[in-house]
Amino acid sequence: MKLFWITLRMMKEHGFYLNEETYVTIYVRFKKEKMNSDAVALTHFYNRMLEENAMQSVVTKVVGIISVSEWGEEVMGELAKLKIQLSDNFVIRVLKELRNTPLKSYKFFHWVGTQPGYERNTVTYNAVASVLARNDSIQEFWSVIEEMKSVGYALDIDTYIKISRQLQKNRMMEDAVKLYEHMMDGSYKPLVQDCSLLLKSISASDKPNLDLVFRVVRKYESTGHTLSKAIYDGIHRSLTGAGKFDEAENIVRTMRNAGHEPDNITYSQVVFGLCKMRRFEEAFKVLEEMESCGCIPDIKTWTILIQGHCDAKEIDNALLCFYKMIEKGCNPDADLLDVLVDGFLSQNRIEGAYELLIVISRKCRISPWQATYKKLIEKLLGVMKFEEALQLLRLMKTHNYPPYHLPFVPYISKFGSVEDAEAFLKALSVKSYPSHAVYVQVFESLFEEGRLSEARDLLYKTPHHIRTHSKISKLFGSSERDTQTQLLPDP
Repeated sequence: MKLFWITLRMMKEHGFYLNEETYVTIYVRFKKEKMNSDAVALTHFYNRMLEENAMQSVVTKVVGIISVSEWGEEVMGELAKLKIQLSDNFVIRVLKELRNTPLKSYKFFHWVGTQPGYERNTVTYNAVASVLARNDSIQEFWSVIEEMKSVGYALDIDTYIKISRQLQKNRMMEDAVKLYEHMMDGSYKPLVQDCSLLLKSISASDKPNLDLVFRVVRKYESTGHTLSKAIYDGIHRSLTGAGKFDEAENIVRTMRNAGHEPDNITYSQVVFGLCKMRRFEEAFKVLEEMESCGCIPDIKTWTILIQGHCDAKEIDNALLCFYKMIEKGCNPDADLLDVLVDGFLSQNRIEGAYELLIVISRKCRISPWQATYKKLIEKLLGVMKFEEALQLLRLMKTHNYPPYHLPFVPYISKFGSVEDAEAFLKALSVKSYPSHAVYVQVFESLFEEGRLSEARDLLYKTPHHIRTHSKISKLFGSSERDTQTQLLPDP
């Protein structure tokens, strides 16, 4: 029964509902099994569904009227003719449907506020605020926020979190900070971790806005909070990202005085900032300083240093750092391997990337990321390195990834031999042959390239159950008819 109600809820969320016949069948079954409470709940669900369906048809009409025209007297006149029975649920549904045209949502929201017998409330204000928190309607968003404040309503914390994440994702940091300040002055204050997340988002910019950083921190402190290690890290991250290393050092000193010792995170941020400024010798000295202070650089710190060299196209120096890391007893992981592979590929050193992956994955017993395999296979096939790409395909299987066959099919159909096709299909096999779908893709691709002879040669070498499969039989049957048609003399 738990799964039954979960399924009903999922149906409703996806816009599907019970039809009458299904409802009656299940209802009768419940009554027969003496499951009276479930029968009552089902009837309630079904009746509510009928009401919502009726409402949805009106929602669709309203959205249709608003969507096709500019807002004005004509639109408002058409809406008035519908004689809508406004409710919070109805208004929220329309706003949701109009979310891709936020300015029309704003006009509709103000229109419903003028209708007799209906009063907007905190629920509908929160709904329209969520819709308006975008670049093209940010002025209207702040207008709604001010209007809410004037009538005694406030954003609830869930809506704030949703909007704040949206603003940060769209890099609207000024508005995200302004909203944080607004909420900290209200009754529903953001959680402590929201401050850290906001500081992290600001620091992610190429040129972190330090004014925004300190606005956030000042507002955080003004409500009685003391700065935690995470907050200090947030300030420090932006300072190092902006190249303000003296100010960053001052923050570390203040942090120490507050009882928080610098750790791998703190030092890694300095390394990142120095690498960003291409000051690699100083970045490496930071790692030496860490060791002297008893803070051993971890894999993340080394990865930041190596990533910095790769971004600067200094691949050989990145490898030197990698070997020094190994000497220090720090083991690499799949993330670092991906960074190095990307570094080689960025300089079109495709064979070098392949050799690196083979050696490191074997010697260090690393399972590379699936994405690392995929991009390297594509690059190898792009420079006609079929055997190397096939070796990666085999290696993927040993690391329990589904073999990445897609780029091999067009390669084989254009450049490969029948023996290449055989080797590829064998590499896909584990305990059984690859699925007939892969064979179909290979044959179809060969046909498209006009390589019918190679397709027939390969067919003769495939297992009996593949040759006799209906799709493949049909494929070769049609190709035979096409060939015969081409050989007929012109009438």
